[in-house]
Amino acid sequence: MTLHPDLLFPTAHELDTLTPEALAGRMNALQGTLGARIGIEFLQAGRERLVARMPVEGNRQPAGRLHGGANLALAEELASVGSWLNLDPTRQVAVGVDLSGTHVRGVTDGWVTGEATLAYRGRSMMVWTVEIRDERGRVTSLARCTCNVIATGA
Repeated sequence: MTLHPDLLFPTAHELDTLTPEALAGRMNALQGTLGARIGIEFLQAGRERLVARMPVEGNRQPAGRLHGGANLALAEELASVGSWLNLDPTRQVAVGVDLSGTHVRGVTDGWVTGEATLAYRGRSMMVWTVEIRDERGRVTSLARCTCNVIATGA
């Protein structure tokens, strides 16, 4: 397994010196992913906290509300990228293995913003909690994502 070829992954030194906003800009440069396809834009990125937003437009279910699967894709994107920021990408990858979410409020327009917080960091597993909010700051979905850390053998 290797990193996506377009990913401008920061070095350990850069992780320590880039602002969360500059690091988010690096993540936004990644093309050809589900996150890019559904319009996820990283706003802040760090080893223990990430924030990204996603448009409702283009991610609705037939009833006109934001699709629950889009919410979960946002949650897993945040958790996966956050996990990668805690690894040596030349030797390890992180993959989502468990994802659960509860959708508590429908959204029909605008943007939602997800905030992921690292809840547990072990050698072979990371667990993230994600809150997704509408433009008025109301919680719309709550999620938890577990990522396994896998050695690449490099």
